[in-house]
Amino acid sequence: MLDHIGLRTNQFDGLLAFYRAALAPLGYTVMMEYPGTAGLGRDYPDFWIGADEKGGSNIHLAFKTDDRAVVDAFHAAALANGGKDNGAPGLRDYTPSYYAAFVLDPDGNNLEIVCSKE
Repeated sequence: MLDHIGLRTNQFDGLLAFYRAALAPLGYTVMMEYPGTAGLGRDYPDFWIGADEKGGSNIHLAFKTDDRAVVDAFHAAALANGGKDNGAPGLRDYTPSYYAAFVLDPDGNNLEIVCSKE
């Protein structure tokens, strides 16, 4: 089980603003913040962003929710705050109830929100 994950970026302020807005529908807020580092979460800071002059992390992240409306809200918030559409909300072929949306963050990381409940 993972305790936390972190992204590195050379555009810290912009990426933090993006994730603050995009993850708000999931109940994420900035819970800890230090110069060049911020931890977001619901109950504890399990998602971190850190400044790094070398640039972005280039990874795929998938967050889970039990509500399809949260998937829709995430997608809208992410696009309104600098994200690039990488798959509109909808059912996927992975399983019959796999409802997800995909967005590229400002660093090009592929961010997914998925709901597996019908």
